[in-house]
Amino acid sequence: MEKLIKEILVEEKSIEEKVKELGAKITEDYQGKNLLLVGILKGAFIFMSDLARNINMQVGIDFMAVSSYGRTSSSTGEVRIIKDLDFSVENKDVLIVEDIIDTGYTLAYLTDNLRKRGANSVKVCALLDKPERRKVDVAVDYLGFAIPDEFVVGYGLDYAEIGRNLPYVAALKEEVYK
Repeated sequence: MEKLIKEILVEEKSIEEKVKELGAKITEDYQGKNLLLVGILKGAFIFMSDLARNINMQVGIDFMAVSSYGRTSSSTGEVRIIKDLDFSVENKDVLIVEDIIDTGYTLAYLTDNLRKRGANSVKVCALLDKPERRKVDVAVDYLGFAIPDEFVVGYGLDYAEIGRNLPYVAALKEEVYK
């Protein structure tokens, strides 16, 4: 795997510290509320697992799988739900847990969709943000790291299912994915 990596962008220790910080802030902000974490599969599963363990209160957990990429490496802007929630969001405070924000199409769609389903509130927690790639303005309430416009793997993110289990976030060499 190392021969495919251009550079490490976010070290394992930095991720660990940031996740603890985000967990503490979320715990503070949601005390007394009916919090449901909604992880976006597959990329957010590791981040959400670590984040949930750092939130010091009762939380519900559910997952969605969505796509705005189809079979390409760039977003089409059309979002499809591949796996929907198992539970209702009605009267719950929903926190969408996302691995990376790119164009914003997916998050704009999801926040609107979950509000229409009767959630008390819908906020976003993302590990990574690529602000240079934004096409749609979306509010990010809890953010780990802003990163440059690079193709990244690690800590749940992959390239063709490779690299998800890396404990850090790294940029791939361009020749790997072009």
